[in-house]
Amino acid sequence: MGLLNTVAEALFPNPKIEAQYAPPVMTLPEYTSFNYYGNAGRFVTRQEALSVPSVKKARDLICGIIGTTEFHLYRKSTGQELGSPVWLEQPDRNQPRQVTMAYTADSLFFYGVAYWEVVEQYADGTGRPSRFAWVANERVTPRYNENSTLVIGYAVDGRVRPMDGLGSLITFQSLNDGILSVGGQTIRAALDAQYAASVNARTPIQSGYIKNTGADLPEDQIVGLLAKWKQSRLQNNVGYLNAALDFKTTSFSPKEMGYNEFLQFLATEIARMCNIPAYMLSADLNNSLTYANVIDERRQFVDMSLRPYIEAIEGRLSMNDITSNQNYVRAGLDDGFLRSDALTRLQVTEKLLSLGLITIEQAREMEDLSPNGSDTIDV
Repeated sequence: MGLLNTVAEALFPNPKIEAQYAPPVMTLPEYTSFNYYGNAGRFVTRQEALSVPSVKKARDLICGIIGTTEFHLYRKSTGQELGSPVWLEQPDRNQPRQVTMAYTADSLFFYGVAYWEVVEQYADGTGRPSRFAWVANERVTPRYNENSTLVIGYAVDGRVRPMDGLGSLITFQSLNDGILSVGGQTIRAALDAQYAASVNARTPIQSGYIKNTGADLPEDQIVGLLAKWKQSRLQNNVGYLNAALDFKTTSFSPKEMGYNEFLQFLATEIARMCNIPAYMLSADLNNSLTYANVIDERRQFVDMSLRPYIEAIEGRLSMNDITSNQNYVRAGLDDGFLRSDALTRLQVTEKLLSLGLITIEQAREMEDLSPNGSDTIDV
């Protein structure tokens, strides 16, 4: 049998598995100026977007949950869980898995694409990577074909990277466009509204001008009058003018400007843009949750909001250049975020045991309990 395997390997060597599939550019031609795979043409930067509370909370909800979710490897033919290989347990040697996954989701959320660099490979001849490093989108410059329809290469920090092997990049393509490309105007409007409200808060008195109906005053007297008027209003909120001077306002009050209503409207628009229920961003003040429906709301949040990002990560890690095409990767949301309360889980487990679908040991494993006779701790 060994001889036959040796002869077969000599006649039919393993095909080279590339560490990168060049992705097509998915945006429409009229929107290519926003550079779906790059960073040019955005209305706002990531840092500016994060200064908007609704965007920050949406990002933290999506990235926080995905970052703390475990991913498992399964066999397609049997559905058997195969454990977690090193590239799935801790993709980056220099940081916990949670950080790598959270910032991968962050890149998908803001830019529509995330990058991992191949830093280690298995020594089994397949060329599959065993360790990665997350790469910030600002550092990556895609290289396109002559029609700008296909990514043919990448440069990181200005240095061209290979398309396979160590130093190459793998890309996670989001199912949605990044919000910096499609939501720039909305985020910019929120930034402008926040700035206007901030300016009004720093200057609580109404702005305006002093009209002189008498004789013209020298320049030094005008400067002194304005300085005293400003100081008096800031200290006492009361000013004095003689019969020849009249104060004319040129600004509206905060209530007249409607800052609160406009910011609330923009928070709702950002919730729509991020496909997140408004109440999760506190944008819908009339909605409330109870303990009875929290699991149902979480499931809806996963299906409607998290699924595109989770599927993007699962699908990419299941491709043949990372794992065998006989296996696939799935997120274990049921292990944590969607985990039912203890009483419900016990009722389900009891039903499975009564039907003979699981054993006692499997039931103990489902509840993260040590198997009988295996309660010792290795030191």
